[in-house]
Amino acid sequence: VQLQAFGGGLVQAGGSLRLSCAASGRTFSSRTMGWFRQAPGKEREFVAAIRRSGGTYYADSVKGRFTISRDNAKNTVYLQMNSLKPEDTAVYYCAATRINYSGDTDTDYEYWGQGTQVTVSS
Repeated sequence: VQLQAFGGGLVQAGGSLRLSCAASGRTFSSRTMGWFRQAPGKEREFVAAIRRSGGTYYADSVKGRFTISRDNAKNTVYLQMNSLKPEDTAVYYCAATRINYSGDTDTDYEYWGQGTQVTVSS
């Protein structure tokens, strides 16, 4: 499985961005897909995940502002980010795992995209 994330950029606080992650292969629909982020000098952290059933999970820091979704016909997972804050600035990574669960542990993911930079100015 190959993943390619895109859609990052520079946005002012309070603005919105939508990240996309396109996956290759025929197993996309059976995988839990996740988004993680890593800010400079910090460890990578969980942002959101979506199970193959469509169940979604979010970090407390983004709950109510971010929405994860998937389009199995397009092999793509999305992260809609609203009400962005400067502390959301990070490189965002998408990832895929065969494990069907809440998806909040990065070591459970087998495949990773290259990351896309999100910068939120104050």
